[in-house]
Amino acid sequence: MPLNYSSYLKLDELLQLQQPQSVSPGNKGEHDEMLFIIIHQSYELWFKLMLHEMEYLCNRFDLDDTGGSQQTLKRMLTVLKVMVSQMDIIETMTPTQFSKFRHRLDSASGFQSSQFRQIEFMLGYKRGEVLDMVEPGSRAHDALQEAFSSRTVWDAFVSYLARKGVAVPASQLSRDVTLPLQEDEELQRALVGAYKSDYLIGELCERLVDFDEGLQEWRYRHVKLVERTIGSRVGTGGSSGAKYLAATLGRPFFPDLWAIRSEL
Repeated sequence: MPLNYSSYLKLDELLQLQQPQSVSPGNKGEHDEMLFIIIHQSYELWFKLMLHEMEYLCNRFDLDDTGGSQQTLKRMLTVLKVMVSQMDIIETMTPTQFSKFRHRLDSASGFQSSQFRQIEFMLGYKRGEVLDMVEPGSRAHDALQEAFSSRTVWDAFVSYLARKGVAVPASQLSRDVTLPLQEDEELQRALVGAYKSDYLIGELCERLVDFDEGLQEWRYRHVKLVERTIGSRVGTGGSSGAKYLAATLGRPFFPDLWAIRSEL
């Protein structure tokens, strides 16, 4: 049978993946649970694409492909804008509507998204304890372990800078990639020099700042979404809900690029 739109996208399988827990024989369930499921499944698909693009971005840096790196970052930024705008859709659901099926989520929580943890790892926010939260031997655990043990987007970018003649400290080129990224004053001085002497490198730095800012915007919208939906109640996965999410705000993934703003 020739490939068609439905078979290429596996629509029969895809459209069967929305299974509201509130549905039972003779009961169509809570109307808004379908929205909740589709939005979160959509986010997981965007996370998958983001991981795909970040891996490609590292490859573009390895090849010293400045134009390709810019183009990939542009796509990543556009995906982020869509992710932020999707908050508007789920915010059409009121707290009362959510409470009608929230208890059926049991311990399920966005806090358990292994793909978002992979994104954090690829951006340098490494925490070994996250691995303990995922079942050993599972696909998610294997993917997280690989991301934890691998270099970050920032490591690939710093190596690119060094090959372009930027005076990157040797310690940055040989650092333990399983550790969280830390500010480095020597690297910051090199970045300031590169900004002022090489327009294209400066533009790449600005796109990385745009991406970092976009992620912080997404986190902020996520916090406000949780606050308006469940208030100060404990999250479904046992986290402190909005309080936990708020603690992640203002934490940049590329701290060196933020530290040099007053020097440019």
